[in-house]
Amino acid sequence: MDKFKIIGKSRIAGEVAVSGSKNASLPLLAAMLLPSDETILHNVPTLKDTDTLIKLIAGMGVNIKKEGNTVIADARHVANYYAPYELVRTMRASILVLGALLGRFGEAEVSLPGGCSIGSRPVDQHLKAFEAMGAVINVENGYVKAHAPAGGRLIGCDFTFDMVTVGGTENVIMAASLAKGTTRLENCACEPEVVDLANMLVAMGAKIDGIGTPTMIIEGVESLHGCEYSVIADRIETGSYLAGALMSEGDVLTTNTSAELLHPVLKKFEAMGATITTGDNWIRAVMKGRPKAVDIRTQVHPGFPTDMQAQLMAVCCLADGTSTIIENIFENRFMHVPELNRMGANIRIDGHTAIVTGVEKFSPAPVMATDLRASMSLVMAAACAEGESIIDRIYHIDRGYDNVEQKLKALGVNIERIQG
Repeated sequence: MDKFKIIGKSRIAGEVAVSGSKNASLPLLAAMLLPSDETILHNVPTLKDTDTLIKLIAGMGVNIKKEGNTVIADARHVANYYAPYELVRTMRASILVLGALLGRFGEAEVSLPGGCSIGSRPVDQHLKAFEAMGAVINVENGYVKAHAPAGGRLIGCDFTFDMVTVGGTENVIMAASLAKGTTRLENCACEPEVVDLANMLVAMGAKIDGIGTPTMIIEGVESLHGCEYSVIADRIETGSYLAGALMSEGDVLTTNTSAELLHPVLKKFEAMGATITTGDNWIRAVMKGRPKAVDIRTQVHPGFPTDMQAQLMAVCCLADGTSTIIENIFENRFMHVPELNRMGANIRIDGHTAIVTGVEKFSPAPVMATDLRASMSLVMAAACAEGESIIDRIYHIDRGYDNVEQKLKALGVNIERIQG
């Protein structure tokens, strides 16, 4: 199993080009099952998760290939509507093929997902919505087996999500785009990745109103056509590299990105003392002196994103004062705390709240990545520690950060991938 060897202390500074969004790419790839002709998707990052979903779609008989950062798919000949456990278990987002298959073909058999250690993240909201659209759903032997009602098409309905769910919103709007009649969805997720999917569906011929709001109205159409589309920038990758500047009195310029995707995070950076400047496709963070302590409460968009909680916690570890971080989205998303404490941090957990008392520096130590975003917090902490740190289980970071070693090296981090 690969590990990272990082030798600090580094000043994290330089320019880094941000890749396409992992969290946007996965539903967009699933949506390539919807039209019966060719779709071209640009700015797709090279990650284990995107590779897994491409492999899953290819297993259904779709002619799909990735050339550089472009994926080309021709889904006119789909051989089966089956997503096996062997692939789905590695990545939760595989469940997104359920909505696309059920919407276009009226049937699907998809393994219940795995691939995540930060909480249960159930798919019941997806299934309730499909049932409201007339689908007959059975969960047998770990698989969701779904069939559209007589006639082979889902039926538009009014449905309110019991809780805000990004994956549920994405799954249902894909299915509703090809349903018979109009679907009105309330309490939808408003994340930029949901907006990106809705915009791509519109480019395919879908009729969707209320994009980016909690209420979306989808008028089903008979069929969708292929399109050419580009994935938005990865806001979490952007924020992760900018956070490195705050931890190390650094100066990081991220390009191919947008401040519109990251307002809540940039406001916290400024509150911590960073100078943030932005342009049409770039964000720069400059830090002089020690960060200031802040309080953070994760929320659904447009609140502070849970996917940036671990990285901001690492910054808070070096802040002047005590920060309070409240995690409202996932129940197990403080698993990085013991690892940061191993590196000299002073963090105390009380339920869903972390109390972080800033220390002057991190200490090098062997640590273990526990999930995707936690892995980046440990990498940045190791880069700021004076000495050698080993980070184990880095397959987590490979799931979400494209070309991570090269980008970190360009920012002055002494990092090496070593065989376990």
